[in-house]
Amino acid sequence: MDQKTFDKGMEIRSAVLGKSHVENSMKTADDFNRPFQELVTEYCWGACWGREGLSRATRSMLNLAMLTILNRPHELRIHIAGALRNGVTRDEIREVFMQVAIYAGVPAGVEAFRAAREVFAQEDGKA
Repeated sequence: MDQKTFDKGMEIRSAVLGKSHVENSMKTADDFNRPFQELVTEYCWGACWGREGLSRATRSMLNLAMLTILNRPHELRIHIAGALRNGVTRDEIREVFMQVAIYAGVPAGVEAFRAAREVFAQEDGKA
């Protein structure tokens, strides 16, 4: 493992997903899934999200589209909250899901809108 890339990944992962979420993921890792947590942190967050080519907001919008298309509702909810942290507006999130509905199917769009409304309600409750 490249420690510099891992550390960069921890910083970005914590900024996007929330420090408590990431700390909990790392704290509850066991001998079975710890190598996976380290891999995700180093390569996904450090090596990919850490690249200069796209903004975090753009990466977030891409993730929202891909997670919707892949029908990954748990990860989608986490990344909707992350997108908001990255400055993606609710209007932009809506537009991503509208685009997904046209190209990947209305049922995928329906589920994405449902997930977003849940996350927005949670976020509004924090305010």
